[in-house]
Amino acid sequence: MNLLLYGAPGSGKGTQANMLRSHFGIPHIATGDMLRAEIQAGTELGRKAQPILAAGQYVSDDIMIGVVRHRLGEPDCIPGFIMDGFPRTVPQAVALDTLMKELGKRFDRVIYLKVPVDELLDRLSGRLVCPTCQRTYPPGTPACQVDGSSLVQREDDRPEAVRPRIEIYLEKTVPVLDHYRGGRLVSEIDGRGTIEEISRQVLLAASSPSNGEVARRAAPEKTA
Repeated sequence: MNLLLYGAPGSGKGTQANMLRSHFGIPHIATGDMLRAEIQAGTELGRKAQPILAAGQYVSDDIMIGVVRHRLGEPDCIPGFIMDGFPRTVPQAVALDTLMKELGKRFDRVIYLKVPVDELLDRLSGRLVCPTCQRTYPPGTPACQVDGSSLVQREDDRPEAVRPRIEIYLEKTVPVLDHYRGGRLVSEIDGRGTIEEISRQVLLAASSPSNGEVARRAAPEKTA
């Protein structure tokens, strides 16, 4: 099973990807995490990516396609994978389609977590992350609940970088969904419910066969 997980920064993609990984036993491929690992290791790629990510921008297509190509060729991706954070643009989606064909693979479902912009801004500004397992937490959380590590704030989660990230996402990434809607693969899910409810809907969408029907599963609107 090959899944593509979509949603703006702060929409909860990481949480849902971890759930899917545990449920299906397939790797979670988060391109952002891979780039941050390169930065931490001080590689040439990391040195190129660091100022770009800190400014809330995205690295070039050729760098990302190369990273993804290498990752999908690893043995643990044979039974499937969950792609999180890529592709971000239509040209990247076209390049990924070509790569998938070369590898003899296809996407079974594209899951989109939809969250209003104002809530995304509230979620991102000041959120903390565990440097060990990459789980995210709200401001004021003392330590990671899984491994006890001290939490840090990512450079690209600082207030001055948050709004540009969302603006770029809305301008370039959302149209990619239209590309995948052409293949009738998109399941759109309201990302404002509880984690448990969202997880239930995500799992239901991921388990739905790609039979030409576009699954749209939205949580009930909140009332005042």
